[in-house]
Amino acid sequence: MSCIARCMRIAGEGVRALLANKLRTFFMMAGTIAGIAALIIIMSIGKGVEKKVMKRVSGFGTDVIMVTAGGGKGFSPPQEGITTLRMEDAEAIRAQVQGVIAPFAVKRDVAVKSGSSQTQTTVVAGEPSFHEAWGWYTIEGDPLAAEDVATLARVCVLGKNLVKDLFGTENASSVIGEYVQINNIRFKVKGVLESRGQTPMGDDFDSRLLIPLSTGLRRTFNQDYITNIRIKVKDTGQLVPMGNQIRELLHERHHITPPQEDDFAIFSAAEIAKMARGVSRTLTILLIALAGLSLLVGGVVLMNILLISVGERTKEIGLRRAVGAGRRDILWQFLAESLAVTFLGMLLGSSFGLGVCLILGKFTKVPMVVSWEPFALAIAFACLVGLFFGVQPARRASRLHPVEALR
Repeated sequence: MSCIARCMRIAGEGVRALLANKLRTFFMMAGTIAGIAALIIIMSIGKGVEKKVMKRVSGFGTDVIMVTAGGGKGFSPPQEGITTLRMEDAEAIRAQVQGVIAPFAVKRDVAVKSGSSQTQTTVVAGEPSFHEAWGWYTIEGDPLAAEDVATLARVCVLGKNLVKDLFGTENASSVIGEYVQINNIRFKVKGVLESRGQTPMGDDFDSRLLIPLSTGLRRTFNQDYITNIRIKVKDTGQLVPMGNQIRELLHERHHITPPQEDDFAIFSAAEIAKMARGVSRTLTILLIALAGLSLLVGGVVLMNILLISVGERTKEIGLRRAVGAGRRDILWQFLAESLAVTFLGMLLGSSFGLGVCLILGKFTKVPMVVSWEPFALAIAFACLVGLFFGVQPARRASRLHPVEALR
């Protein structure tokens, strides 16, 4: 008998033995089903979250350096109330660095109203360079101008969603020349910004309101410091050396000597993407470990049920040995049963996990990206669990003496 035919015969005998006790077979593969399904769902969500974050990071700009007030190693939104960045810092950077320099200040949860409509929004006070530094221009009306900053003009540029919230219309041109109140100060709408989506932190760009930097600092925010400086460079290859140059400049200006902690933070899109991938990878590894624990528990259950099965099928094993089956045949039969259970569990778990991913992706806002990696891991896990936890029962069955087994 050829090797292939023998393997097929042994596999067939293993499958028939499993089908003879369907409930026991289901309990043996329940852990595998749960673990594989969890693995596929977790990895799909992890990849979906990473893709969503990378999309937001791309909106940050790949040719940009951001200087943020306040220290810290993690990327965070502009920090309010931190007074460590001044306009003098922005001017010093402008004098030494080639690129578009855009200092700005941010205030969140500011009351803005028009007529009877009122909302809370983020107000950004910036210079005309803000538009170029962010690549964010108006679709109707005019952007901020140098004259607006020089004269402390009470004008503003609205995000598209804010137009709908305040005026109840999506017609951007109809709100040009209208007035809004920011902290009870009247501002004339001079432009509406194009749609931009979400920030890397998940905030809505299109619900923001832009005013001249001088007006914001002196009339609206009543402060003499800024929260951020955005630098758009011409050569992306200069991001790292330029970031180091800015850091050294601010160290000198702020009288910071390492290892003294910085009172500012510098980021680029590459660093934000690296941090986002690191967080996503760490979370995915943790969740995969939890799915692996489920598979481990399932493997222990599989081994115990197979050991019970060996005890119940002692006479069957003795009879097979008596009619010529060798120890290796018995060993491979029980290994085949173990692998059949885990592979069937893998198929059912993969189908269930894929179904959940499709449902979540269609009917919820959970980001999902289904790829081949979790299915490859599922096959690998099925092989490992089936072989590792099936060896001990198979060895015990193969070592039974035929005469004692038939008693």
